[in-house]
Amino acid sequence: MTDPTSYENRPKISMKPGADKRVHSGHPWAYSNEIEMNEAAKALPSGELVTLLRGDGRTLGAAIFNPHSLIAARVLSRDPSIEVNQRFFERRLQRALKLRERLVDVPYYRLIHAEADGLPGVVVDRFGDVVVCEVSSAGMDRLADALTAAIDAVLKPATILIRGEGNARQMEGLSPMSRFAKGGLEGPIELLENGARFLADPAGGQKTGWFYDQRDNRALTARFSKGGKFLDLYSYTGGFGIQAAVAGATEVLAIDRSEPALNLLKQAAVLNGVEARVTVQRGEAFEVLEQLIADKKRFDVVSADPPAFVKSRKDLNVGSKAYRKLARLAAQAVEPGGILFIASCSHNMPVADFATQVARGIHEGGRSAKQLYATGAAPDHPVHPFLPESAYLKALILQVE
Repeated sequence: MTDPTSYENRPKISMKPGADKRVHSGHPWAYSNEIEMNEAAKALPSGELVTLLRGDGRTLGAAIFNPHSLIAARVLSRDPSIEVNQRFFERRLQRALKLRERLVDVPYYRLIHAEADGLPGVVVDRFGDVVVCEVSSAGMDRLADALTAAIDAVLKPATILIRGEGNARQMEGLSPMSRFAKGGLEGPIELLENGARFLADPAGGQKTGWFYDQRDNRALTARFSKGGKFLDLYSYTGGFGIQAAVAGATEVLAIDRSEPALNLLKQAAVLNGVEARVTVQRGEAFEVLEQLIADKKRFDVVSADPPAFVKSRKDLNVGSKAYRKLARLAAQAVEPGGILFIASCSHNMPVADFATQVARGIHEGGRSAKQLYATGAAPDHPVHPFLPESAYLKALILQVE
């Protein structure tokens, strides 16, 4: 039986003459309008492993190919003859694991961050002996068995869950999915972050069940919380608010529209022995902020970590106004001399534009501020140097007067 992943058996896909410079220079994606979409290319199944060629016939590397997606080819390796099998994934996982163990002192982190770790279209989050893979490309969807076998060999976890949903997966022509490749879960699981205990729901929660990208920002924000009142907007399961309480906040008010998330937050408060200082309220952040302002309630630290307001470029104008409004309202809820943390996880929101909208919002709210920190995601979410989309998270910490 022939091996469909071997170099000799792979289809060859050519880029158009003159359209290959960006990929040749290091970018990991080739777009559909840069590919010679002949009948043979169009006939290939989504996610096919191919050899990507330059316009002059020279090889660019091994890639996964989807003729129906805007991102038509995603480079796996610059070595076109590499065998893409379980051993290939084991090497990528071992390399990523070595870095994470240097960055994080507990086995709770993002192990694979897509293209930045050499595995386009997949992220892998580790929760001790539970591993969750979020698959968003057709190529990784087809290679999921080899990936999960490699995870089992390298980490030997009790549970491996594969999930896939959202716009990126839809753009690849894939349906939502969730299945256990190994083991199972009976409910939420516990994790450790910055010395605090939390609960995540990998099977039923958002994405993989937890957002490790804010780990360092939570620790940084918690430093300002001792002895003060903390408002946690878009709290989800309590990453910011619980860490603030553990750091010594006298009162924490957590706001989220998800009842299941707030229930996990309350359980985490008990796990950390801070339940007497943590209050939850279900509601929309803008509405709650307007009521708090009307009631003249202020907090020493306000954290605002909203979902993406700019999901695509066409949303930039509307999303920018939403960030400006959030900054305006949130700043009015900060005690003079207090701290505002505000973030954007929209990769389509430019860093400079985000900072401008936050500054305008604070000014429109009748307040002034000085920026203390400008940050991004924790380093277990590395950035691919040719892929600015991987630097999606941006955050500001300001002192508000």
